[in-house]
Amino acid sequence: MDIIEWLDQRGITVSDPELIREAFMHSSYANEHHGKHDNERLEFMGDAVLQLWSSNAIFPLNLSEGKMTRLRAQLVCEHALAVYGRELHLNDFLLLGTGEEKTGGRNKEAIIADMFEAFLGALYLDAGMGAVDNILNEVLLPRVTHPEDIAEIDYKTKLQEYVQADSRRTVHYELVSEVGPSNAPEFTMSAVVDGLIMGTGRGSSKKQAEQNAAKNAFEKMAR
Repeated sequence: MDIIEWLDQRGITVSDPELIREAFMHSSYANEHHGKHDNERLEFMGDAVLQLWSSNAIFPLNLSEGKMTRLRAQLVCEHALAVYGRELHLNDFLLLGTGEEKTGGRNKEAIIADMFEAFLGALYLDAGMGAVDNILNEVLLPRVTHPEDIAEIDYKTKLQEYVQADSRRTVHYELVSEVGPSNAPEFTMSAVVDGLIMGTGRGSSKKQAEQNAAKNAFEKMAR
């Protein structure tokens, strides 16, 4: 399935498929395919569309100007946009150069965030704000009143990106211990990079413990 079929499944019909595909064209791909345009101009347009859409969604909350500004910044930061892009699996449609693909570019937050903005820009230019609503009502609107859903930095992703900068390295997580009663367990997980334990973390769920282990490992490795 390509991005045009993906949109069609959501009831969005586009008139210029090439414009939509351009939103997924990273500069590394454009550099390897002469005559192709990267998605940077569409990213500029998408940023403006996103600012307007999010402002319009936040305004009815009757917050002060300062609180509206902080909430909008939280909802449209790089990490948040990467979360939306991954939830929709839009990074599956990225067009990357050979080197960028090999070094994990498809999972890099910055690349996914830029792509998401470019996608919104292309969608707006081709099909209008109604098409943008279709996408953002699904992933962003629920967070307007529950921004904490995206507030936490995804350290597992950050560690994965850091490790994948060297394509020969791998990372996985191992359960170290599980203690406490079944209604209040505490898990300890380790982040293992190339067979070496690089970080450990505790949490009330395996997922939370993995995040804390990844944070511990990332902070050690990225010093």
